[in-house]
Amino acid sequence: MAVTGFRKRVVALTVLIATAVVAILVVVSHVLLSRVTDADAHDLAHARAEAVAANVTARGGRVVLTENSSEALDEVAWVYADGRLIDGNVPPRLVDRVEELAGSGRSQTVSVGDYLLYARRIPVHGHHAMVIVRVDLTPYETSERRSLTLSLVLGGLTILLAGGVAHLVVRRALRVVHEMAALADDWGRHEPGRRFDLGVPRDEFGELGRTLDHLLERVDNALADERRLTDEIAHELRTPLTVLRAEAQLAQLSGEPVPTEAVLSEVDRLDTAITTLLRAARARTDTGTRCDLRTAARQAIAGRAVEVAFPPKVEVAVSVDVAVSLLSPLLDNGLRHAKSRVWITARIQDEAIVVDVLDDGPGFDPADVDRVFEAGVTGGGGYGLGLPVVRRIAASAGVEVRAIADGRGHVEVTLPAARVAA
Repeated sequence: MAVTGFRKRVVALTVLIATAVVAILVVVSHVLLSRVTDADAHDLAHARAEAVAANVTARGGRVVLTENSSEALDEVAWVYADGRLIDGNVPPRLVDRVEELAGSGRSQTVSVGDYLLYARRIPVHGHHAMVIVRVDLTPYETSERRSLTLSLVLGGLTILLAGGVAHLVVRRALRVVHEMAALADDWGRHEPGRRFDLGVPRDEFGELGRTLDHLLERVDNALADERRLTDEIAHELRTPLTVLRAEAQLAQLSGEPVPTEAVLSEVDRLDTAITTLLRAARARTDTGTRCDLRTAARQAIAGRAVEVAFPPKVEVAVSVDVAVSLLSPLLDNGLRHAKSRVWITARIQDEAIVVDVLDDGPGFDPADVDRVFEAGVTGGGGYGLGLPVVRRIAASAGVEVRAIADGRGHVEVTLPAARVAA
C-alpha cells in the first residue's frame, strides 16, 4: 500500500509538472503566433497601400490613378481625394468607418470586426488624398485556432506520455528496491553474513546496496554482540557458582557446616558480576553527566589494598556507576595477578583524564595485547576475567580502554574530562 501510494504521488507530480510546462509552452507559442500573424496582416495592408499610392497622381487639377486597378483590388482598396471616393467599391457596412478614416487626414490602423483597415495619406500637391485598404483577418485567426488546437492535442499527448513513462520507470525502480529489501531482510534473519557487494556506487541503486550492506553489517554485529554478552555472563557467573558448589560439596563430605565467610564472599562476587553486567547493558553517555574520579575510585577499591595517586580535584564526564564498573574489574585482575603491589594513577591529557591501573605481576603478552578484551581470551597467566565487560561498558560510555604490554600489569583508561561550567 505504501509503495503504491508513493508511485501514485510520483506519477501525479510528474503529470503536474508536465501539465505546467505544456501550458506555458502553449501560451507562449500562441502569443508568438498571434504577434507573427498580426505583423503579417499589417505588412500585407502596408504593401497594398503602397501599391495603390504609387498609382495616384494629380492631372489637370484633379487627383487620378495612372493605371486602372483590378476589380479584386477595388474590393479591398479605396482612394479618396478631397473628401470623395475616386476609386474602389466600399462595402455598405464599412462605409461610415472608411469615410471617417478618409476624413481624418492621417495614417492609422484600426480593426473592424474580422477586418483590418489601414489608412495612408498620399502626398499630392494641393490636394487631400487618402488610400484605405482592407485585410481579411479570418485566415489568420483560423490559422491561430488550428495551431492552438494542435498544440493542445500534442500537449495532452505529451502529458499522457510523461505520466506513462513515470509510472513504468517508478514501478521498475521500486521493484528493484523491493527485491533488494526482501533479500536484505531474508539475509538478516537467516544469512547475516551475506552482502550485496556491488562495489563502488555508480548510481542510486549502488548507494542503496551499500547502505543495505552497512545495515546488514550492523545486524550481524548486533547478533555477535548478543552472543558475546551471553559468553560474558556465563564467564562471569561460572566461577563464583563453581566455588559455592565446591564449598557445599566439601561441607557435605566432611559433615562440617559450610564456611559462612567463603559463601558470603562468593555471593558478593556474584552480585558484583550481575550488577556490572546490568550496568554494561544500560551504560550510555548522557550530556551533563559528571563525577569526582577520587570518589569513584574509592568505591571501586572498596577496602582493597590498592595505592592511589590522583590529582587533588579530577572530574570526568561519566557517571559514578560507569566509572566504578570500569575500574572495579580492572582492580580485581590486578589484585589477582599482582606479586605484591597494585596502584592506580590519574593524569590530565588534553581534554581527557587518563587512568592507569597497574600491578607488579607478569603483565600482558605483546602478541595478545589487542585481544585481551575478547571473551575467553586470557594472557599473562590468567588475565582476561572481567575484561570483556570492561570493554562493553567503555564502548557504551564513549571511553577508551587498552592494555599495555610493558612488563607489568598495565591497563589504560581514557575518560572524557568534565567541562568547566561557564
